[in-house]
Amino acid sequence: MSLINHPKESRNLISRTGLATIIGLLLFSVSVKSHAQYDRHEVIKKEGTRQVHLDFHTSEAIEGIGDNFFKKQFQEALLTGHVNSINIFAKGHHGWTYYPSKVGEKHPHLNIDLLGAQIEACHEIGVTAQAYVTVGWSAKDAREHPEWILWKNKNEAPLTIEMRKEEAPDAPFGWGWDLLSPEGAYKQHILDLTEELCLNYDLDGFWYDIVPVWDINYNPMAVADMRGKGIDVENLQQVRAYHSAKMNQFMSEIRSLIEKHKPNATLFFNWSTHTYTMETYEYQFFDHNTKNDLEDLPTTWEGYDKFPLRAKYFSNIGKPVVAMSGKFHKSWGEFGGFKSKEAIWYEAAAMVSFGAAANFGDQLHPSGEMEMATYRNIGYAFEKVELIESYGVGASHKSSLGLWLSNSIEQNSGASKMLLEEQVNFVIANNLEDWSDLKTIIIPGGCQFSTQEKDKLDNFLAGGGKMILMHKAGFDPENGNFVFDLGATYTGDATADIDYTLVSEALLENLYDAPFLNYSAAVKVNPDPGTEVLAAIREPYFNRTLSHYSSHRNTPFQLTDADHPAVIRKENIAYIASDLAEMYNTNGARVHRELFSNVLHLMQPEPMLQVDLPSSGRVNLLFQPNKKRYVAHLLYGSPIQRGDTRVIEDLPLIFDTKVVLNVPEEIKSVRLIPDGINLEFTNTEEGIVAIVPKFQCHAAVVYEY
Repeated sequence: MSLINHPKESRNLISRTGLATIIGLLLFSVSVKSHAQYDRHEVIKKEGTRQVHLDFHTSEAIEGIGDNFFKKQFQEALLTGHVNSINIFAKGHHGWTYYPSKVGEKHPHLNIDLLGAQIEACHEIGVTAQAYVTVGWSAKDAREHPEWILWKNKNEAPLTIEMRKEEAPDAPFGWGWDLLSPEGAYKQHILDLTEELCLNYDLDGFWYDIVPVWDINYNPMAVADMRGKGIDVENLQQVRAYHSAKMNQFMSEIRSLIEKHKPNATLFFNWSTHTYTMETYEYQFFDHNTKNDLEDLPTTWEGYDKFPLRAKYFSNIGKPVVAMSGKFHKSWGEFGGFKSKEAIWYEAAAMVSFGAAANFGDQLHPSGEMEMATYRNIGYAFEKVELIESYGVGASHKSSLGLWLSNSIEQNSGASKMLLEEQVNFVIANNLEDWSDLKTIIIPGGCQFSTQEKDKLDNFLAGGGKMILMHKAGFDPENGNFVFDLGATYTGDATADIDYTLVSEALLENLYDAPFLNYSAAVKVNPDPGTEVLAAIREPYFNRTLSHYSSHRNTPFQLTDADHPAVIRKENIAYIASDLAEMYNTNGARVHRELFSNVLHLMQPEPMLQVDLPSSGRVNLLFQPNKKRYVAHLLYGSPIQRGDTRVIEDLPLIFDTKVVLNVPEEIKSVRLIPDGINLEFTNTEEGIVAIVPKFQCHAAVVYEY
């Protein structure tokens, strides 16, 4: 498994080119299930809430595969780990199957039907079993069928493992495999393998890995197919549309085959949920999933704040969410790597807090024997998760604050980090159908809007909603101005290399009455008469060059304000001219977060949830209307950066945390879980106020009405 990045292309790409209809005629039509056809509670209840993803990528150079597999030992590990669902391997990255196969080829040193034995062991103790099938990485298939290998460049064949091996057979081998594209004969191979599994095994689900939804294939077979269908290979928009339809067709055929034989099975295609921009939503590769697994390794990928944002995004899709991390210190496939039990507890609690089922990756030794130390660690966390999962998994996210996502991961991440570190609860506005709870929407730089989106935001403003826009959010380059009335006119992009912000008294809380540095300069706007200027810009004396420089890093600020301001407000819109979200994501300066927080306080005077925690605390509000309750989840864990890895090991006690809930329902009781104690609460103008006397790692405040 791996994290991939995809090209940042314009939204509504296919609709603008008119290619969706063309491609739909060229390829078979893709039937997509509507979101409403899935009940997230039932899917998760059926599959399991405490999961393990059991990697088993085993080389043909190792003998004795599965020789030490014993059903009782396997079951003991799962019971010790409090596991109720597991992804087990039908076929791994080396290309071998772990069962007798007529479609593929069983591992040459495996003497048992390991897949069948594991399924039997799971079902005896009430654990569901999903079959893992690799798609994009399969060394045996790449070796035997190089014509199936994906080319990322149409003019140059990739340097394959076999080529590299011929040049330097003893060179170290790191991460990454030859990437295969599921089309033509290889697609049929995966379909035949799937049908074989459906017919021969009592499986509860299917998990397909490395589906190259964002990697366009330019190998000779694919290029010939494109040209045969009239696709201009030089036109990226046409090629992207062709590729997207082809990947959707592959997933649709897999789904139809599974539904034919296993109508109750769960289904997930990995890489369909790796990105979390609105481009992901445009292409909707995740529509073929019955649930959305969010693969993440906070230790060495994008940190502990990546998952909350993705969970909020994918919770709006209407399908259950499974959060995936690993038991490893660093990354997937690490034999002998251990994450502390405290870290697993924190991550598992965070998964439930953001409405997701918990899944931790392990890797089975080639011998087939389960590592009991791993399951004692997982069990330590999952035993605690059992006490709280009914208060989180599958619940709806609830907030009066919405974050509008762009196609920039950096912008989205920066805005989300500022909110999370300020313990500001929020939902994702773009793909949320019901905006009735929203009072304020934050729009980071880089966002542009379709006509329908603009109309929806205009109606939101007309109904009394408030917006905070940053940098060039909503800027229309054709008209040379913003699509919303900010109370100012665009006069130009920045000409300074950096600049400084000087706030007024209205934004002074936790800030300084002196100019503070911005690592990128603000957009220039000219305020209209009557527009309130909340912060000024101070420009440097000059840009730092070889001809003009002063001191070591940046030129000092001028002593007078620039003509263009830093922050303005007109009626229901506040505008921050700096690229605050991306700046915070890159530089992490507290002054920028405090500026953002102060503007937010002006524009969101009565939030739905307020929690008093330090910046390493995290909060989330979930809603369970069928149980007539709100649940405010509180987390505290402080990751330490050691080398290239983030580590959680200290979970201090947190005392006297004030929690304020502002909802329309009449709250009848407030209690703390998992402790089960009733909390005293008072009704104030802010809302229902309660104090959590102490907690470690996680606590949840349950409000019943």
